[in-house]
Amino acid sequence: MRRWFLRTSPGYSFVELVVATAVMMILASAALPIARVSIRRQKEAELRQALREMRTAIDEFKRWADAGRISTIGVSITADNYPPSLEVLVEGVPYTNDASDRRKKFLRRIPADPITGRADWGLRAYTDPPDATTWGGDSVFDVYSKAPGVGLNGVPYRDW
Repeated sequence: MRRWFLRTSPGYSFVELVVATAVMMILASAALPIARVSIRRQKEAELRQALREMRTAIDEFKRWADAGRISTIGVSITADNYPPSLEVLVEGVPYTNDASDRRKKFLRRIPADPITGRADWGLRAYTDPPDATTWGGDSVFDVYSKAPGVGLNGVPYRDW
């Protein structure tokens, strides 16, 4: 006579399920810090790209102003042909000796800081000291992130 409780079923036992769940939890807890670091590194790469884009626009403005190809009306004498603000790079500057209202634009838009999520950048004027944390308002010579924290090798988030 066969008894129904002596048969074994092909499923998992409760102990096997608990062990498998514990192993999955350990693996998941190890993956979370790696994911956080990966996301942070991706944001830092985006930050470097945004800073490089703005720095290139500032340098291009200076080259055009030094060559006399754009109007420097509104640019401070002590600014050494650097733009007065980031907005000027987006709005554009009139060409020199051009009667039409054409403008040379150096940026499509001011990029958002990927770390803070806002287009709020730290600015440094041409006449400001290199370690200044406040903007003199004279020109835009340098751009850096206002994000708290430290970047690569202890260097703050700037144009690496």
